[in-house]
Amino acid sequence: MSVARFGVSLEEELLEALDHFVLQNNFPNRSRALRHLVEKYLVEQKWQCNHEVAGSVVLLYPVNLPDVGRQILEMEQEYSEYLLGSQRFIADKNNVLEVVSVRGPSFKLTEFSDRLISVKGVHHGKLLMSRLN
Repeated sequence: MSVARFGVSLEEELLEALDHFVLQNNFPNRSRALRHLVEKYLVEQKWQCNHEVAGSVVLLYPVNLPDVGRQILEMEQEYSEYLLGSQRFIADKNNVLEVVSVRGPSFKLTEFSDRLISVKGVHHGKLLMSRLN
């Protein structure tokens, strides 16, 4: 796939926020961060509907931060009507891999996954969904 280059003008405050986002998410550069944000926006727009979907939220977080797991468990209880189940795996000596299986309206699952992924300490999170009907 070819790449098109273009210039972007941003206010200083917005540029600082972008640079912070790049560092916080370990992107190699601003272009990769912007690409990620645009793709995320497009995916979220696609799923801001009321379709019945099933899917999984995959989370990776440090094993030495028990508060992260507790917060995730509390959110799972809060969204229990959409929760099919969850599994925690010790990915390696430093990380937990958690897979949360869900079913419900796509906008609710997107809301739930956004909250899970935003828990302080979660290294990575991704929502995968498939439409049921």
